[in-house]
Amino acid sequence: MILAAAVCPHPPMIIPEIAAGASGELADVRDACELAIAMLLQNAPDRVVVLGSGDAEADRDEGAGGTFAAFGVDVHVGGPGTDLPLSLAVGAWLLDRAGWAGPRTYSTGTPDVADRVVLLVMADGSAKRSTTAPGFLDDRAEAHDAHIATALREGASETLSTLDPALGAELWAAGVPVLKVLGEMTTGADIDARLHVDVAPFGVGYWVADWVLR
Repeated sequence: MILAAAVCPHPPMIIPEIAAGASGELADVRDACELAIAMLLQNAPDRVVVLGSGDAEADRDEGAGGTFAAFGVDVHVGGPGTDLPLSLAVGAWLLDRAGWAGPRTYSTGTPDVADRVVLLVMADGSAKRSTTAPGFLDDRAEAHDAHIATALREGASETLSTLDPALGAELWAAGVPVLKVLGEMTTGADIDARLHVDVAPFGVGYWVADWVLR
């Protein structure tokens, strides 16, 4: 049973040790993530399921962990493992920061849900929102991200479930497949939705939202 969901972005610079002097650029996003995750944990779940993009072949439990050594900092997150992909490692960092010590599942697919769970959905928007963005400017990117923002604001699961992964790939929107899974897993639910953040610093779209399922 899914009790609630939160959507957060996963830029490595959300972690202050990585951002260094530029940590203020994402301070509002980081604060909103903390607020959304606090809402998740208020539901007293049996397990937190972290959904993200990456090459992991199977779901992993709380023994999985990650490191940000590739970004030049000695920060370890989650369990004793070191092989979580970036999206899930940032999710682990957010849960560690929130003090969650209960069971976790990390997934890059569609996980089985048997317990009373909450979903932490790690999803970035298009990286083609400006001429200085990692993927340069694509005129379709802003409207694409706005469509998703509206769905997150309105709790429109069906809209997320019909997102086009091929278009997401063209727009360098790594979160599209993950958001599609969120939509599929929550279709038909009565949702109280809040969109806290809809921004595009560095030309990359980021959202922070939370949903409570009734």
